[in-house]
Amino acid sequence: MQNFSEELNVLLSINGLIGLLTLSVLEIILGIDNIIFISIAVNKLPKIQQSKARTIGLTLALVVRTILLFFIGWIAGLKDALFTIGTYGVSGKALILAFGGIFLIYKTIKEIHEKITSDTDEIENKHGGKNTFGSIILQIIIIDFVFSFDSILAAVGVSGHVLVMILAVVISMILMILFSGSVADFINKNPGIKTIALSFLLIIGFVLLIEGSLDIYNYAKPHEMQLHLNKNYVYFALGFSLLNEWFNMRENKVKRKRDLGL
Repeated sequence: MQNFSEELNVLLSINGLIGLLTLSVLEIILGIDNIIFISIAVNKLPKIQQSKARTIGLTLALVVRTILLFFIGWIAGLKDALFTIGTYGVSGKALILAFGGIFLIYKTIKEIHEKITSDTDEIENKHGGKNTFGSIILQIIIIDFVFSFDSILAAVGVSGHVLVMILAVVISMILMILFSGSVADFINKNPGIKTIALSFLLIIGFVLLIEGSLDIYNYAKPHEMQLHLNKNYVYFALGFSLLNEWFNMRENKVKRKRDLGL
């Protein structure tokens, strides 16, 4: 009870509230890739099931991240090598990131191939076929688990207080659940946006794979010689691409109005 009281006092302080706001925004930013994957994955289902699948997927992400927050020690232990190959150490974290990256790359390339080779009617006819509700949820669970590591590590970096971290995760997930439908509709109604989203997921897959490889490389290296990947460039590229597509959409809208004489 004393620990909870201390956590509550920290949360209700000015610094605690600022930390909560900062972390909530950060969690939403880090959750963009999760929302994009879920939006594209559930599009394989009949429309009547898509909203339910999105809600379940993001709720599972909330549950996974909240549980992991109580196992910070276990997550820290994943940085220790499970086995070594020469001077390189392969940790649980490296395996999760690498296999998560490979899974995301595979799913995204498959989706891009289907988008290129199949027309809309063929894709619609596949909905509800081999892409069952259970299989889509399983895919979401796998990606949720992988993406949760970035979320948890960021939360620990910003705030070391469990109550603040849990509330930030809950707030960000509730907002994502509320707006995930609008995001999904926007992605699916605009082919250009969907192409950018798929490209972004493909890059994130390679980023996860590279992070896992760097974790192995850095095992026996002194801190000053370790290599780290700055993912801010990926989010900047996504923002720039979306801005460029928005300009294209506005230009096409103006041209249509001009052609119609409006």
